[in-house]
Amino acid sequence: MHQLSVIIVNYNVRYFLEQALHSVMRATRNLDAEVWVVDNNSVDGSMEMVKSRFPAVKCIENKENLGFSKANNQAIRSSDSRYVLLLNPDTVLQDDTLEKCVAFMDGHPDAGGLGVRMIDGKGQFLPESKRGLPSPAVAFYKMTGLSTLFPKSKTFGRYHLKFLDENSIHKVDVLSGAFMLLRSETLEKVGLLDEDFFMYGEDIDLSYRITKGGYNNYYFPDTTIIHYKGESTKKRSANYVKVFYNAMVLFARKHYSQSIAGRLNVFIQLAIYMRATLALAYRAFSAALLPVLDFLLIYAGYFGITRYWEEYNKYVKGFYPETYFALHIPAYILVVLFCMYLSGGYDKPLSVRRIVRGAAVGALITFSAYAFLPKSLQFSRAILLLGCAWSMAAPLLLRWLWHFIQTRNTHFTDSGAYRIAMVAGTDESQRIEGLLTRSMVKMDAITRVSPDASRPEGFAGSLEQIGEVVDIFNINLVIFSAADVASADIMSVMSRLSGKSVHFKIVPEGSQFVIGSNSKNERGELFTLDLSFTIENLEIRRKKRIFDLGVAGIVLLLSPLLIAGRRGRYLLKNWIAVLLGRETWVSYNGRPNTEFLPRIKPGCLYPGMVYANTELETAVNLAYARDYHVYLDLQTLWCFVFRRLKSTTPY
Repeated sequence: MHQLSVIIVNYNVRYFLEQALHSVMRATRNLDAEVWVVDNNSVDGSMEMVKSRFPAVKCIENKENLGFSKANNQAIRSSDSRYVLLLNPDTVLQDDTLEKCVAFMDGHPDAGGLGVRMIDGKGQFLPESKRGLPSPAVAFYKMTGLSTLFPKSKTFGRYHLKFLDENSIHKVDVLSGAFMLLRSETLEKVGLLDEDFFMYGEDIDLSYRITKGGYNNYYFPDTTIIHYKGESTKKRSANYVKVFYNAMVLFARKHYSQSIAGRLNVFIQLAIYMRATLALAYRAFSAALLPVLDFLLIYAGYFGITRYWEEYNKYVKGFYPETYFALHIPAYILVVLFCMYLSGGYDKPLSVRRIVRGAAVGALITFSAYAFLPKSLQFSRAILLLGCAWSMAAPLLLRWLWHFIQTRNTHFTDSGAYRIAMVAGTDESQRIEGLLTRSMVKMDAITRVSPDASRPEGFAGSLEQIGEVVDIFNINLVIFSAADVASADIMSVMSRLSGKSVHFKIVPEGSQFVIGSNSKNERGELFTLDLSFTIENLEIRRKKRIFDLGVAGIVLLLSPLLIAGRRGRYLLKNWIAVLLGRETWVSYNGRPNTEFLPRIKPGCLYPGMVYANTELETAVNLAYARDYHVYLDLQTLWCFVFRRLKSTTPY
């Protein structure tokens, strides 16, 4: 019998998985341990990577996505150890994490389960490291937001137990499924994970059964791990809210009386709709705030220019009609703002070039259209000229004021390039710099930091001086070499700098990728040579949308001829869906195995429509996402039209 079985369930997170396995292998060097990877039908090469780089790992390859509970149970049943660790693939352990945890469990026979202190990809403490049981009262406080308003309250704050010191050992109700160390004897008594829970809630259910079985769950902060929170659902998304709270409903039905579960179900359903509505409202408000402020500021400028022109510079004194202020000026402004949007003026990071370019194009279009208006509607070219100039200046002024109020810094532009501090030895520094260069990462500068007390030539300082380096060189990204810096030191630095506007990434030893995460509510991100997607770029997506609308316009012009065909009604349906933004003309090929690719709308046509082989379709989809250009859509459309003209087969 082994001391420990480490079980990792993987689903299309090859890069996270590789880093997690590196840390697990280091953490099990002094233990009699076995490592299992259960793969839920990934298509990103995860299992090929595991077999080639970690031959000692035991693998279970499922042919479908069985969910978290079923996949873990498969490995638990096949394992033979005193302890079982359920570990997420988007985690990084310290070298002594598992030794400390096993020693604690050995010394506390009452411990049925153990969780550890977790930080996110920015070094911030994750409150789900210790949680209370979601009783009806606790669930009500969480759903109504009282737990957020009074996090330290022993009454309202029992979900995340923030009134308990995060640096002290505590008995807790619920362990996190991201790191859940379990005594095999306990599992034999209380049972395995409940397979009715697919994605959320299984850790709450098992934790509750552990305490009902006479054991205790412990929060153990003497070691820390990174949890990148790389799940596919976002905290503000309606889907996350629905799945998470429905898991709570399932838990209530299982463990509470029918009357209590019924009342809790009503509250939860209300919470789902309320949170979903708030999420949609928040996204709409966030998207509209800056354009609305731009509109108001530009309109104020137009209004002032017009009033001044009426009083002092108009040859024939008099006032412009109300329609000029109610219709004409808003129309001028909307044209400029729409062109700014198409130019990327509202994308992050801020680009003066994109704002000015969009405003200039909008001004040109406005002047061109103005020349074709009837004389009765041509009020003043001078006002239009001054207003367009103000339209270019006002958005920049607004952003500068907002930035200055927030930071007291007069330099508000951001090139989007990284100012990097690289903590690595000489050899790894050169390798990582080459990796970043070949990955076409935008960089302003790279400052090298020695991983130990020495300071070789060309290094700005040592690891102990990383805080000073960040401040002096205005660093916004710190990259650690896992080959040269211990994971405990990495996490210590992340925690020390967690209050600064700095992102962190780690390069696993010998790997061709750099991985990290910007916040606990965002998926982890990476730089890599072999899997970056052009189609994720906002400007590229905008061009694709413009292409869709352009083709829709051509279809509209040709509709008398096209709709007369045998499949005319389907073409009309596609045209309406594309116009409304529900579909795109060209998308993934039949959508087989596209879970790991960036999401785009369903398509009417597919690149490589002739392929019936799933592997070939997957390769086409990957190439389409990675190397996308509008020309690919045009080429697909052209080939389809050509085939249609040459063939009588209906599409």
